[in-house]
Amino acid sequence: MHPTRRSIAAAAVLALTAASSHAQQGQTVKVAFIDPLSGPFANVGQNQLKSWQFIADEMGKNAAGVKFEFVPFDNKGSPQDSLTALKSAIDQGIRYVVQGNGSGAAAAILDGVAKHNERNPGKELVYLNYAAVDPSLTNERCNYWHFRLDADTSMKMEALTDFMKDQPVKAVYLINQNYAHGQQVSKYFRDTMARKKPDVKIVGDDLHPIGQVKDFAPYVAKIKASGADSVVTGNWGQDLTLLIKAAKDAGLTANLYTYYAGVSGTPTALAAGVGGKVRVVAYSHNGLPDPVKTLQNKFKGKFNDDWYTGATYNGLMMLATAMAQAKSTDPVKVAAAMEGLKFKGFQGEVEMRKADHQLQQGLYISEWRKADAKVPYSVENTGWNFQEVKAIPAYVASTPTSCQMKRP
Repeated sequence: MHPTRRSIAAAAVLALTAASSHAQQGQTVKVAFIDPLSGPFANVGQNQLKSWQFIADEMGKNAAGVKFEFVPFDNKGSPQDSLTALKSAIDQGIRYVVQGNGSGAAAAILDGVAKHNERNPGKELVYLNYAAVDPSLTNERCNYWHFRLDADTSMKMEALTDFMKDQPVKAVYLINQNYAHGQQVSKYFRDTMARKKPDVKIVGDDLHPIGQVKDFAPYVAKIKASGADSVVTGNWGQDLTLLIKAAKDAGLTANLYTYYAGVSGTPTALAAGVGGKVRVVAYSHNGLPDPVKTLQNKFKGKFNDDWYTGATYNGLMMLATAMAQAKSTDPVKVAAAMEGLKFKGFQGEVEMRKADHQLQQGLYISEWRKADAKVPYSVENTGWNFQEVKAIPAYVASTPTSCQMKRP
């Protein structure tokens, strides 16, 4: 490795490990990973399991401090299977849980953790939600033991519409998965865009079964017939990949505004060609400096896959920092330390808001572009990547909370 690159990589590892240097030295903390490892969204779950394990390995390079070990449980994307997995994790003595794919599964885990903790004092669990973005999870359903690392649907919509209001957008078609997240993308877009640019027309609003549609051609035909110049979708995984393939086949020229175009499988579909511009609202993009630059290159070299879930970095940094402050790996002490915690995330200092346990962080609008000298990274080895077109500060993307937190 080139000496400069070696020093950059070492700095990234040191940043990860420094926070845990005062925690319980040498302990291994097991974390249950509960997400789809089979079924239509298996490719996403498998990538994210590797991502957590990868960041854990990076932290484990330093002998001092806590090491994290991820134990996988396949919930098949189902709320009921999530509860079965949670019980298995509890039976194995695991006290920390991470999950992200699907707000239905997230709600089940949140309720399961809350009930377990109430009934089993001294054996409490902490739940880190890294990607389930239903705003209710940190509003009316908020719970002391739940901490969200991703920006919720309303926060992302604030950022997305902050960008779209300055674009030549006149007619928008909404297409989303028919569950909490997809329904809320539709609702929040309507409400937020009406406030920021009321002359934008909604020319279509479809909700389709999640993970069940094999051919999106009929939906794309409706989009074309509507005359939409833009499509807004919160679809992810197979449902976005197949939508984009159908859009290409039909010659759709509308611009696509997405939440999850960077998720496994979708970039390859984008690289085959798409008529309009494709933009993403997210907390990261491929052009961010270190530690993102070093980590995504290292992950690519190890797995020939893409590290796009930056919440894995922030989640372990938050845990390690809290454990160092608490001088303990006890979930009760760590949860108390994480409330209101400010720590160094991959994009700088971020804060776990005490009121509702929603991470406050900046967001970005990025665009699918040909890799270049400025951003050479190749997503899914396509020669393309997501490059920043607008940065939205945390205070702009932040939304208020109705959470009435009940603390133990």
